[in-house]
Amino acid sequence: MNFDYDVIVIGGGAAGLTAAGVSASLGAKTAMIEEKKLGGDCTWYGCIPSKSLLKSAKVAQTVREAEKYGIKTSDLSVDFEAVMKRVHTIQQNVYHEADAPEIYEKMGITVIEGRGSFADEHTVNIAKKGMEPQALRAKNIVVATGSRPVIPPVEGFDTVPHLTNETVFSLKKQPKKLLIIGAGPIGSEMGQAFARLGSKVVVFDSRERILPRDHPELTVILQDMLTREGITFRLNSVVKKANKTGNGVILTAEDSETGDAFSIEGDALLVAAGRQANIESLNLAAAGVETHKRGIIVNESCQTSRHHIYACGDVTGGLQFTHMAEHMAKVAASKMLTHLPMKTDDRHVPWCTYTEPEIAHVGQTEEELKTKNAGYELYRFPFSKIDRAITESETEGWIRVYAAGFDGKILGADIMGAHAGDLISEFVLAMRNGVTLRQMSDTIHPYPSYALGNRRAADQWYVRKQSGALVGLLQFFFGYQGKMPDTGDPDRIV
Repeated sequence: MNFDYDVIVIGGGAAGLTAAGVSASLGAKTAMIEEKKLGGDCTWYGCIPSKSLLKSAKVAQTVREAEKYGIKTSDLSVDFEAVMKRVHTIQQNVYHEADAPEIYEKMGITVIEGRGSFADEHTVNIAKKGMEPQALRAKNIVVATGSRPVIPPVEGFDTVPHLTNETVFSLKKQPKKLLIIGAGPIGSEMGQAFARLGSKVVVFDSRERILPRDHPELTVILQDMLTREGITFRLNSVVKKANKTGNGVILTAEDSETGDAFSIEGDALLVAAGRQANIESLNLAAAGVETHKRGIIVNESCQTSRHHIYACGDVTGGLQFTHMAEHMAKVAASKMLTHLPMKTDDRHVPWCTYTEPEIAHVGQTEEELKTKNAGYELYRFPFSKIDRAITESETEGWIRVYAAGFDGKILGADIMGAHAGDLISEFVLAMRNGVTLRQMSDTIHPYPSYALGNRRAADQWYVRKQSGALVGLLQFFFGYQGKMPDTGDPDRIV
């Protein structure tokens, strides 16, 4: 059978770029098809612009609160046009440094602009406006077409202008009052960003708390902090109707606890109510690729129902993170070309929401452990006792670790506080490699650093394990006559 390529990758976002890069590095003749610009959601609609906007918002908030650091400033003034110009400049820099077609062409990858769809299990049709369709054949195919925002079925939405993560970073004028549907990561991050830049922000969500996948004790603290910054949360509220006004939009919602209806007007609306896989235009039936309601069905090696067709990233309907998309793509390309038993690591996937403070997680949640009667123990340490956090006035937050009581094997961790996204990585590495809390506690960490908080949390395992028998052994073998700390309180922090 004749093939034009060893590998065709459909989609040029985080998953597609990684799959194409790994395939080419393994010697495969590779083509990558992308309908828009390379870089995908992360560069153009997600991680890069959102974190750039959050940084500008953080600077504005720091200036606003400068007096608590002993610095006096004049009145704060936000130039929204300049803020967005900075965001766009950073996007272009990232694109030209990491995502531009010439970078991949130098690796030997053929980059093709157009929309890819299946003609059969080995043939991809490429459609481009104003040009005749092109058909290419490949021995292996990787689908990495990503996802897009879900627009909820709310009455009036088809006539009301609204923003999504794909359009919010194109705003030219700052909203005076921004309404947001969805209190997940996007809604929480953008809510804080716009509030700190000076917009009034109202966040609606049908659920009872923000960030429902994160630990409830930590999200309550975060929600209180965001509320103090001026964000209004209307939780347990189902948006029923949207109406266009001369100045913007009115949302009518129903309080699910009381049944009362209420309306709130704003001059801009951001919809952050979830995402759905981009599969409709792929003609997957022609290739015999099976799907479920969330996206393409894959096994632990990212293979679809056709053994030579792989799918990775958001299009599979799993965890929608850039780092997970890259991990899946690496597994898919390596398995496809080396035939080694590569599998995705679903047990150690971290996530982080980059509000201030950040909130991050890895492993099993405390709720899951309770449901399984896993017999875990909780080890906690507050940011208020991390010296680096104290020096920087970043004392809000907790490190929470769930571990086996006997040997300190780490089962999961939640962190809310400054640099939580960086701190969680130590627990990811520890869990993946079987490092226990005892071993973390025995590891030297630099002082004063935020990471020392991880070690101090691990120290609690030693504190908890101190017993009369252990003290007796120490005294017998080493002649130790000192008094060990009282550990009657299981949450005692020493």
